[in-house]
Formats: sequence, C-alpha cells, structure tokens
Amino acid sequence: MTALQTRTLTGLPASLAVPAYDRASLTAGIVHFGVGGFHRAHQAMYLDRLMNEGKALDWAICGVGVLPGDARMKQVMDSQDCLYTLVVKNPDGTREGRVIGSIIEYLFAPDDPESVIEKMASGAVRIVSLTITEGGYNFHHVTGEFDAGNPDVVHDLQPGAAPRTTFGLITEALARRRARGLVPFTVMSCDNIQGNGDVARKMFTAFAVLKDPDLGAWITANVPFPNSMVDRITPVTADADRAAVSAEFGVEDAWPVVCEPFEQWVLEDTFSLGRPPFEDAGVQLVADVEPYELMKLRLLNASHQGMCYFGHLAGYRYAHEAAQDPLFAKFLLDYMDKEATPTLEPVPGVDLAHYKHTLIERFTNEHVRDTLARLCAESSDRIPKWLLPVIRINLDRGGEIRRSAAIVASWARYAEGADEQGNPIDVVDRLRDKLMASAARQRQEPLAFISDREVFGDLAGNQEFIAAYTRALTSLHNAGSRATLEALAGQ
Repeated sequence: MTALQTRTLTGLPASLAVPAYDRASLTAGIVHFGVGGFHRAHQAMYLDRLMNEGKALDWAICGVGVLPGDARMKQVMDSQDCLYTLVVKNPDGTREGRVIGSIIEYLFAPDDPESVIEKMASGAVRIVSLTITEGGYNFHHVTGEFDAGNPDVVHDLQPGAAPRTTFGLITEALARRRARGLVPFTVMSCDNIQGNGDVARKMFTAFAVLKDPDLGAWITANVPFPNSMVDRITPVTADADRAAVSAEFGVEDAWPVVCEPFEQWVLEDTFSLGRPPFEDAGVQLVADVEPYELMKLRLLNASHQGMCYFGHLAGYRYAHEAAQDPLFAKFLLDYMDKEATPTLEPVPGVDLAHYKHTLIERFTNEHVRDTLARLCAESSDRIPKWLLPVIRINLDRGGEIRRSAAIVASWARYAEGADEQGNPIDVVDRLRDKLMASAARQRQEPLAFISDREVFGDLAGNQEFIAAYTRALTSLHNAGSRATLEALAGQ
C-alpha cells in the first residue's frame, strides 16, 4: 500500500488524478480556520482546480485548527504533506478520485498561537476564511448578540493573554497589520448560515470593540466580510471510505473526503486585497447573495428536515432510502412548490423548477450514504432559521403551512427518543434535555414542545399554526409517519 505523500504522487495509478502543478512553487495567500470535510470538498477543491490551470498559485491555503479535536487533523496533514483524496460519488455508482494539493501547511493554534497570528499578519496573506460551524460564531441563540461571557472569550480579552479563540487570533493579527501599516485581509465565511459574512462582521467587531474600541472601529471601517452561499453534500468520512480508497486506488489516506458531484458557491465580490479568479473555477460572483441563500435554506436545507425526522421514525437510516420512497419525494416537492417557493424572490440565473427536481435527484444518490442522523442533529439551531421563516411568511400572507407544520411535528415526535418500531433515538442537540423533556409530556400536553419561546417565539400562540401542528402530531402518534404523509398528499 502506497502512503499518500508528495514523494509518492508520481507512482499513483492513472485512475487517481494528482496535482498537475508544482506544489513547491505555491505560496499561501489564504489562512483557513476549520479544515474539515466540507472545506476540503469545496473551497480547497476550487483552488486546486484553478491551480491545475496554472492560476492562483500564490493563493494556496494554510489550514488552522483551534479546537482540541483538530489535533488529529494536524497529525494527518503533517504525515501526508497536507495532501488528501477527494472522492466524488456519482449516482450511477462510479467514483472519481483526485488528490487535492491546494493546502500546503497546517497549524494547530493551541500548540503555537504566535505562529498562527504571525502567518495572518504577514503581507502575503490576503484572505482569512472560515468553516467553523454556526457554534463557532459565539452568538446567543435568542438575542443574536455576541456572547462575551464565554470563558474562552473572557480569557482572550485579558491583557497579554495568548489567544484561545478564533476571535482572539484573528483580531490580534489585524491589530498587528494595522500597527505595521498593512492593508487588512478579507474575512471570508464559508459556513452554512444565513448572512454568514454579516454574522462574522458583527461577531468579530463585537469582540474587537471589547478588546480595543479603536481597533474595533478600524475593523468596521476597513475589513470586508463578504457573504457567501455554499452547497455540497459531504458526509462524515467513515472507515469504509478509507478502505475503499485503499482498495480502488492503492493509496493509504488517513482522512479522505467523499462528496456528491453537485457543487455550488455563490460569493459576494467584496475583497480588500484581491482574490483568486474564482469565476474561472465555476464560482458565481455576485453583488447580492441573499436570493441564492434563501433558495438553498428554504428548499434544500428545510427539505432535509422534512425528510429526516419522518424518515427516521419510519425506519429509514439514510437520506437516499427516504428520498427514493415516492411518498417522501412527493411530500418534499409539495412542500417546496406550495410552501417554500412562494416565500422566495426571483433568483437570477436559476430555474427554480429544475433546481427543485435536482434536489430530489441529489437526495436519492445512494452512494453518498448521507445519514438521517446527521440531518436530524442540532435541530434547534436549524429549524428556526430554515423552516420557521417559511411558516411565518405564509401565515402573514395567507399561504399554506400544513406541510411545514407537519415537519415541526415530526421533529417533536422524533425528540421523544424512540422510532415507530421502538428503537431508541440518540437525540443530538444543544437543547437535548429540555427538548426531550417537553416531548415526553406532549401526549398529554399537545403544545408542550412548541411552547419554548427560545426556539419557536410566539408561534405557539397562533391558532392556525396550532391547528395544523396538533393535527399532524396527533396523526403521528395514532397512525404513524407514512399515514401522516399519505394524508398530506391527499390535501
């Protein structure tokens, strides 16, 4: 078995594409926080595509890990010269493998925060990008304000403290650039949250103001935070994926990445020190990301929620199993057509009818093997942002909410912690204990689950929503998920 390293690239089989560029000639122009599967299947892949065309050779990536769990990625990146295998799993079962070489360095901040800060403070770095998940932005889930009481934030705000957080590291790097008369880098969020650039701007400037009000004002005036919409289904790497890479390509890769063939990146074209020619790699550079973002959140992301709880309750464990069921596919398309689409403004350059059918095709890709458990996780962060706006807009406009309300009911039933066969469900959510306690009471108190104002706001007081929700929840309790979907299909 061949170890994946720079020296072994020339000996890999022809079926595995390798970088066509000289990695020794690359220089890092981007520092990226959060080198997980999605980043490596998305942003790093786009840059690798450009580099294979002889472009963006001064925009290579220096990855950074901040969390204790990132130590494992540091080990893998170091042992493999920052190389990894990206495997695209097509619906017909074929697989396309490529070794990605756009990451050239990986720093683990807890071991040496100074190296991370100085890397960003150097003039060669022009973009600092982020895939740190929604939780990484440290905002209160009710108020939306920066959580200054976070213990690591409190630590980083102390004079002379060695930074522990992404906020502390990036803000210190910007402070040094300001002191040295260097133009600040762009902070580019690639996280799957609405208005990701706006959220990043609000949180980073809030931290900076607490640290140094003058620095906070300088960041507000000078640092761009472009919004973006990112999309590619990238399941967590499993041992079976490692074994498949070994068997098919004869290479030992400790952390390959698997993904679907679909890819999309819509990016606001606002940068302080230039950017790679992303448009040459298929990125959509636009002035306003919001229409694309709402399209994805309310069609793709909310449809994932529409499929995952019903599917898990019915006994399915993978997204493709549920999506290949005609009853589920009809429910999702009806939700998208009759409830989600009416809440959207026109999306330039996108045929929404085609997009919606493409989503169903993506969901049915059995080779990606995206788990319903992954889609069900952290619902209290997802449902309020992806689905509840659809309900509120349709309530205001007199539109349909039956399917949206049923999705909320399916989440409530899922939170009871057992499927319809009596199998236990491992509910993964920051509000797990509170949600499960409410769900445990709902057979006697039908509104117990939706009475949590932190999650649902005032929806529990809307009679139209209550009627649709309780009808669906009662059906789930008495007849089960399939019968509930069948009833909705007949309406």
